[in-house]
Amino acid sequence: MTVGLVVWGVAALLSPDSGALRQLAAAGLCAAATVALQHLLVRDRGPDEEQLRTRNVLAETAATVRDGLERHDDDLRTGLARHTEDIRQLVENRLPQQPPGPESYPPLDRVRTEGVPELAKRFAEALAPGPSILYTFVRLEMQRVVGHMAALTSMSVECHGENHDWMLTLTHAAEQSISAISTSVDREFWNSEPASRYLDAQREAIEEHGVPVRRLFLLASARELDDRLLRLCDEQKALHIEVRVAVLPELPPHLQRGTTDDFIVYDEEVSFEIEQDLRDVNVRTRLIARRDHVQDRMKRFRELWDAGMSIRELEVRVDDEEDGTWMVDRA
Repeated sequence: MTVGLVVWGVAALLSPDSGALRQLAAAGLCAAATVALQHLLVRDRGPDEEQLRTRNVLAETAATVRDGLERHDDDLRTGLARHTEDIRQLVENRLPQQPPGPESYPPLDRVRTEGVPELAKRFAEALAPGPSILYTFVRLEMQRVVGHMAALTSMSVECHGENHDWMLTLTHAAEQSISAISTSVDREFWNSEPASRYLDAQREAIEEHGVPVRRLFLLASARELDDRLLRLCDEQKALHIEVRVAVLPELPPHLQRGTTDDFIVYDEEVSFEIEQDLRDVNVRTRLIARRDHVQDRMKRFRELWDAGMSIRELEVRVDDEEDGTWMVDRA
Protein backbone atom coordinates (compact mmCIF):
# COMPACT_ATOMS: atom_id res chain seq x y z
CA MET A 1 0.00 0.00 0.00
CA THR A 2 2.82 2.35 0.89
CA VAL A 3 4.54 1.71 -2.42
CA GLY A 4 1.26 2.39 -4.26
CA LEU A 5 0.80 5.80 -2.57
CA VAL A 6 4.39 6.78 -3.32
CA VAL A 7 4.00 5.85 -6.98
CA TRP A 8 0.71 7.75 -7.19
CA GLY A 9 2.38 10.87 -5.77
CA VAL A 10 5.32 10.58 -8.16
CA ALA A 11 2.98 10.09 -11.12
CA ALA A 12 0.98 13.17 -10.15
CA LEU A 13 4.11 15.29 -9.98
CA LEU A 14 5.59 14.02 -13.23
CA SER A 15 2.36 13.97 -15.27
CA PRO A 16 -0.09 16.45 -13.82
CA ASP A 17 -2.07 16.35 -17.07
CA SER A 18 -2.82 12.61 -16.79
CA GLY A 19 -6.10 11.78 -15.34
CA ALA A 20 -6.46 10.83 -11.73
CA LEU A 21 -7.82 7.43 -12.81
CA ARG A 22 -4.63 6.65 -14.78
CA GLN A 23 -2.43 7.73 -11.88
CA LEU A 24 -4.44 5.54 -9.50
CA ALA A 25 -4.15 2.51 -11.83
CA ALA A 26 -0.38 2.93 -12.08
CA ALA A 27 -0.08 3.11 -8.33
CA GLY A 28 -2.21 -0.02 -7.88
CA LEU A 29 -0.19 -1.93 -10.45
CA CYS A 30 3.08 -1.10 -8.69
CA ALA A 31 1.66 -2.07 -5.33
CA ALA A 32 0.46 -5.42 -6.67
CA ALA A 33 3.84 -6.08 -8.29
CA THR A 34 5.60 -5.36 -5.02
CA VAL A 35 3.35 -7.78 -3.08
CA ALA A 36 3.88 -10.50 -5.69
CA LEU A 37 7.65 -10.02 -5.57
CA GLN A 38 7.67 -10.33 -1.79
CA HIS A 39 5.60 -13.52 -1.98
CA LEU A 40 7.99 -15.05 -4.49
CA LEU A 41 11.00 -14.15 -2.39
CA VAL A 42 9.41 -15.74 0.66
CA ARG A 43 8.64 -18.93 -1.30
CA ASP A 44 12.23 -19.08 -2.53
CA ARG A 45 13.56 -18.84 0.99
CA GLY A 46 11.13 -21.48 2.33
CA PRO A 47 12.90 -24.63 1.05
CA ASP A 48 16.29 -23.33 2.16
CA GLU A 49 15.05 -22.73 5.69
CA GLU A 50 13.34 -26.16 5.77
CA GLN A 51 16.50 -27.88 4.56
CA LEU A 52 18.51 -26.00 7.13
CA ARG A 53 16.20 -27.10 9.92
CA THR A 54 16.32 -30.71 8.65
CA ARG A 55 20.11 -30.66 8.54
CA ASN A 56 20.23 -29.29 12.07
CA VAL A 57 17.89 -32.04 13.36
CA LEU A 58 19.87 -34.76 11.59
CA ALA A 59 23.13 -33.38 12.92
CA GLU A 60 21.76 -33.31 16.46
CA THR A 61 20.43 -36.89 16.10
CA ALA A 62 23.74 -38.14 14.70
CA ALA A 63 25.60 -36.51 17.55
CA THR A 64 23.27 -38.15 20.07
CA VAL A 65 23.67 -41.59 18.48
CA ARG A 66 27.45 -41.17 18.28
CA ASP A 67 27.63 -40.19 21.94
CA GLY A 68 25.47 -43.20 22.86
CA LEU A 69 27.66 -45.59 20.89
CA GLU A 70 30.79 -44.15 22.44
CA ARG A 71 29.32 -44.57 25.93
CA HIS A 72 28.26 -48.17 25.09
CA ASP A 73 31.72 -48.93 23.74
CA ASP A 74 33.29 -47.53 26.89
CA ASP A 75 30.90 -49.60 29.03
CA LEU A 76 31.71 -52.72 26.98
CA ARG A 77 35.46 -52.27 27.35
CA THR A 78 35.12 -51.48 31.05
CA GLY A 79 32.84 -54.47 31.64
CA LEU A 80 35.08 -56.91 29.78
CA ALA A 81 38.14 -55.63 31.61
CA ARG A 82 36.39 -55.97 34.97
CA HIS A 83 35.08 -59.48 34.27
CA THR A 84 38.42 -60.65 32.88
CA GLU A 85 40.20 -59.36 35.98
CA ASP A 86 37.67 -61.18 38.20
CA ILE A 87 38.31 -64.47 36.40
CA ARG A 88 42.08 -63.95 36.50
CA GLN A 89 42.00 -63.39 40.25
CA LEU A 90 39.71 -66.39 40.67
CA VAL A 91 42.12 -68.66 38.80
CA GLU A 92 45.16 -67.30 40.64
CA ASN A 93 43.50 -67.74 44.03
CA ARG A 94 42.15 -71.25 43.39
CA LEU A 95 45.00 -72.89 41.48
CA PRO A 96 48.03 -73.59 43.67
CA GLN A 97 51.32 -72.28 42.43
CA GLN A 98 53.22 -75.54 42.07
CA PRO A 99 56.04 -76.40 39.70
CA PRO A 100 54.90 -79.09 37.27
CA GLY A 101 56.18 -82.57 37.97
CA PRO A 102 58.05 -84.56 35.35
CA GLU A 103 54.85 -86.40 34.34
CA SER A 104 52.18 -83.92 35.38
CA TYR A 105 51.14 -83.07 31.85
CA PRO A 106 50.91 -85.06 28.64
CA PRO A 107 53.38 -84.44 25.81
CA LEU A 108 52.64 -81.34 23.78
CA ASP A 109 51.71 -83.38 20.73
CA ARG A 110 48.78 -84.85 22.67
CA VAL A 111 47.40 -81.53 23.86
CA ARG A 112 44.39 -80.66 21.73
CA THR A 113 44.20 -76.91 21.26
CA GLU A 114 42.15 -76.55 18.10
CA GLY A 115 39.07 -75.50 20.07
CA VAL A 116 40.75 -72.92 22.28
CA PRO A 117 40.08 -69.83 20.06
CA GLU A 118 36.39 -70.66 19.81
CA LEU A 119 36.19 -71.26 23.56
CA ALA A 120 37.89 -67.93 24.21
CA LYS A 121 35.47 -66.16 21.87
CA ARG A 122 32.43 -67.69 23.54
CA PHE A 123 33.86 -66.89 26.95
CA ALA A 124 34.27 -63.22 26.01
CA GLU A 125 30.73 -63.10 24.62
CA ALA A 126 29.33 -64.60 27.81
CA LEU A 127 31.09 -61.96 29.90
CA ALA A 128 29.80 -59.04 27.81
CA PRO A 129 27.63 -56.57 29.75
CA GLY A 130 24.12 -57.90 30.17
CA PRO A 131 21.66 -58.81 32.93
CA SER A 132 23.38 -59.06 36.28
CA ILE A 133 21.97 -62.53 36.90
CA LEU A 134 23.66 -63.77 33.70
CA TYR A 135 27.02 -62.44 34.84
CA THR A 136 26.50 -64.02 38.26
CA PHE A 137 25.60 -67.34 36.61
CA VAL A 138 28.74 -67.27 34.45
CA ARG A 139 30.89 -66.36 37.45
CA LEU A 140 29.47 -69.18 39.59
CA GLU A 141 29.86 -71.73 36.80
CA MET A 142 33.45 -70.63 36.20
CA GLN A 143 34.11 -70.83 39.93
CA ARG A 144 32.75 -74.39 39.99
CA VAL A 145 34.82 -75.47 36.99
CA VAL A 146 37.98 -73.78 38.26
CA GLY A 147 37.42 -75.46 41.62
CA HIS A 148 37.36 -78.86 39.92
CA MET A 149 40.49 -77.95 37.96
CA ALA A 150 42.25 -76.98 41.18
CA ALA A 151 41.22 -80.27 42.81
CA LEU A 152 42.54 -82.24 39.84
CA THR A 153 46.05 -80.99 40.56
CA SER A 154 45.96 -83.58 43.35
CA MET A 155 44.70 -86.17 40.82
CA SER A 156 41.30 -86.45 42.51
CA VAL A 157 38.02 -84.51 42.43
CA GLU A 158 34.50 -85.24 43.63
CA CYS A 159 30.98 -83.82 43.49
CA HIS A 160 27.63 -84.61 45.08
CA GLY A 161 25.23 -86.99 43.40
CA GLU A 162 25.75 -88.80 40.12
CA ASN A 163 27.55 -86.65 37.56
CA HIS A 164 26.43 -87.81 34.12
CA ASP A 165 28.32 -85.00 32.37
CA TRP A 166 31.68 -86.27 33.61
CA MET A 167 30.79 -89.78 32.51
CA LEU A 168 29.80 -88.64 29.01
CA THR A 169 32.82 -86.37 28.57
CA LEU A 170 35.23 -89.09 29.63
CA THR A 171 33.54 -91.51 27.24
CA HIS A 172 34.09 -89.06 24.37
CA ALA A 173 37.69 -88.50 25.49
CA ALA A 174 38.66 -92.17 25.78
CA GLU A 175 41.26 -93.35 23.27
CA GLN A 176 42.31 -96.84 24.41
CA SER A 177 39.71 -98.65 26.53
CA ILE A 178 36.64 -98.38 28.76
CA SER A 179 36.21 -100.94 31.56
CA ALA A 180 33.11 -100.70 33.76
CA ILE A 181 31.56 -102.49 36.72
CA SER A 182 27.82 -101.92 37.19
CA THR A 183 26.06 -103.18 40.30
CA SER A 184 22.45 -104.26 40.54
CA VAL A 185 21.37 -100.96 42.10
CA ASP A 186 21.92 -99.02 38.87
CA ARG A 187 19.92 -101.30 36.58
CA GLU A 188 17.08 -98.75 36.63
CA PHE A 189 19.57 -96.27 35.23
CA TRP A 190 19.57 -98.06 31.90
CA ASN A 191 15.97 -97.02 31.27
CA SER A 192 16.75 -93.31 31.75
CA GLU A 193 17.54 -90.54 29.28
CA PRO A 194 21.18 -90.13 30.45
CA ALA A 195 21.69 -93.86 29.82
CA SER A 196 20.56 -93.41 26.22
CA ARG A 197 23.16 -90.68 25.67
CA TYR A 198 25.77 -92.76 27.48
CA LEU A 199 25.18 -95.79 25.26
CA ASP A 200 25.27 -93.59 22.16
CA ALA A 201 28.62 -92.20 23.29
CA GLN A 202 29.96 -95.72 23.85
CA ARG A 203 28.72 -96.87 20.46
CA GLU A 204 30.50 -93.88 18.89
CA ALA A 205 33.70 -94.70 20.79
CA ILE A 206 33.58 -98.28 19.51
CA GLU A 207 32.57 -97.66 15.90
CA GLU A 208 34.38 -94.41 15.14
CA HIS A 209 37.46 -94.60 17.37
CA GLY A 210 37.97 -98.34 17.84
CA VAL A 211 37.82 -98.11 21.64
CA PRO A 212 36.90 -101.48 23.21
CA VAL A 213 34.20 -101.28 25.90
CA ARG A 214 33.76 -103.99 28.54
CA ARG A 215 31.01 -104.04 31.18
CA LEU A 216 30.62 -106.44 34.09
CA PHE A 217 27.27 -106.58 35.89
CA LEU A 218 27.97 -107.45 39.53
CA LEU A 219 24.85 -108.87 41.19
CA ALA A 220 24.19 -109.08 44.93
CA SER A 221 22.03 -112.17 44.57
CA ALA A 222 21.22 -114.92 42.09
CA ARG A 223 17.60 -113.77 42.30
CA GLU A 224 18.57 -110.95 39.97
CA LEU A 225 19.35 -113.41 37.20
CA ASP A 226 16.22 -112.91 35.12
CA ASP A 227 14.98 -112.11 31.64
CA ARG A 228 15.22 -108.38 32.26
CA LEU A 229 18.95 -108.65 32.93
CA LEU A 230 19.33 -110.88 29.89
CA ARG A 231 17.57 -108.33 27.67
CA LEU A 232 19.82 -105.59 29.04
CA CYS A 233 22.92 -107.62 28.21
CA ASP A 234 21.63 -108.44 24.73
CA GLU A 235 20.94 -104.75 24.08
CA GLN A 236 24.49 -103.78 24.98
CA LYS A 237 25.95 -106.69 23.04
CA ALA A 238 24.14 -105.36 19.95
CA LEU A 239 26.18 -102.15 20.40
CA HIS A 240 29.38 -104.27 20.34
CA ILE A 241 29.90 -103.84 24.09
CA GLU A 242 31.49 -106.89 25.70
CA VAL A 243 29.28 -107.97 28.62
CA ARG A 244 29.72 -110.42 31.48
CA VAL A 245 27.81 -111.10 34.70
CA ALA A 246 29.06 -112.15 38.16
CA VAL A 247 27.03 -113.07 41.25
CA LEU A 248 28.88 -111.80 44.32
CA PRO A 249 27.96 -114.61 46.80
CA GLU A 250 29.14 -117.21 44.30
CA LEU A 251 32.61 -115.70 43.89
CA PRO A 252 35.68 -116.97 45.76
CA PRO A 253 36.01 -115.40 49.23
CA HIS A 254 38.95 -113.17 48.29
CA LEU A 255 36.87 -111.61 45.48
CA GLN A 256 33.85 -111.07 47.72
CA ARG A 257 35.93 -108.90 50.05
CA GLY A 258 36.78 -106.28 47.41
CA THR A 259 34.90 -103.10 46.56
CA THR A 260 31.35 -103.40 45.29
CA ASP A 261 30.91 -99.78 44.21
CA ASP A 262 30.31 -98.87 40.58
CA PHE A 263 33.36 -97.62 38.71
CA ILE A 264 34.52 -97.02 35.14
CA VAL A 265 38.20 -96.94 34.21
CA TYR A 266 39.05 -94.91 31.11
CA ASP A 267 42.26 -95.68 29.20
CA GLU A 268 43.51 -97.36 32.41
CA GLU A 269 44.39 -93.84 33.60
CA VAL A 270 41.28 -92.35 35.22
CA SER A 271 38.70 -94.01 37.46
CA PHE A 272 35.14 -92.65 37.49
CA GLU A 273 33.49 -93.89 40.70
CA ILE A 274 30.03 -93.62 42.22
CA GLU A 275 29.64 -93.94 45.99
CA GLN A 276 26.40 -95.31 47.44
CA ASP A 277 24.90 -94.92 50.90
CA LEU A 278 23.21 -97.60 53.01
CA ARG A 279 19.99 -97.14 51.03
CA ASP A 280 21.83 -97.92 47.78
CA VAL A 281 21.42 -94.30 46.66
CA ASN A 282 24.20 -92.75 44.56
CA VAL A 283 25.43 -89.92 46.78
CA ARG A 284 28.84 -88.95 45.40
CA THR A 285 30.88 -89.06 42.20
CA ARG A 286 34.67 -89.12 42.14
CA LEU A 287 37.35 -88.84 39.49
CA ILE A 288 40.65 -90.38 40.62
CA ALA A 289 43.77 -90.44 38.47
CA ARG A 290 46.33 -91.59 41.04
CA ARG A 291 48.29 -94.38 39.42
CA ASP A 292 48.20 -96.79 42.38
CA HIS A 293 44.45 -96.37 42.79
CA VAL A 294 43.72 -96.87 39.08
CA GLN A 295 45.92 -99.97 39.03
CA ASP A 296 43.96 -101.42 41.97
CA ARG A 297 40.70 -100.76 40.14
CA MET A 298 41.95 -102.46 36.99
CA LYS A 299 43.16 -105.45 39.02
CA ARG A 300 39.72 -105.71 40.61
CA PHE A 301 38.01 -105.46 37.23
CA ARG A 302 40.17 -108.15 35.62
CA GLU A 303 39.60 -110.58 38.48
CA LEU A 304 35.83 -110.14 38.39
CA TRP A 305 35.81 -110.23 34.59
CA ASP A 306 37.63 -113.55 34.54
CA ALA A 307 35.21 -114.96 37.13
CA GLY A 308 32.09 -113.72 35.35
CA MET A 309 29.66 -115.48 33.01
CA SER A 310 29.37 -114.80 29.32
CA ILE A 311 25.96 -114.04 27.81
CA ARG A 312 25.64 -117.64 26.59
CA GLU A 313 26.35 -118.94 30.09
CA LEU A 314 23.91 -116.37 31.45
CA GLU A 315 21.13 -117.65 29.19
CA VAL A 316 21.61 -121.19 30.50
CA ARG A 317 21.79 -119.94 34.07
CA VAL A 318 18.57 -117.91 33.73
CA ASP A 319 16.76 -120.95 32.37
CA ASP A 320 18.01 -123.04 35.28
CA GLU A 321 16.90 -120.35 37.76
CA GLU A 322 13.43 -120.27 36.25
CA ASP A 323 13.21 -124.08 36.33
CA GLY A 324 14.36 -124.16 39.93
CA THR A 325 17.25 -126.50 39.19
CA TRP A 326 20.00 -124.13 40.45
CA MET A 327 20.28 -124.25 44.23
CA VAL A 328 23.07 -121.76 44.95
CA ASP A 329 22.12 -118.61 46.91
CA ARG A 330 18.56 -119.77 47.60
CA ALA A 331 18.75 -119.11 51.31
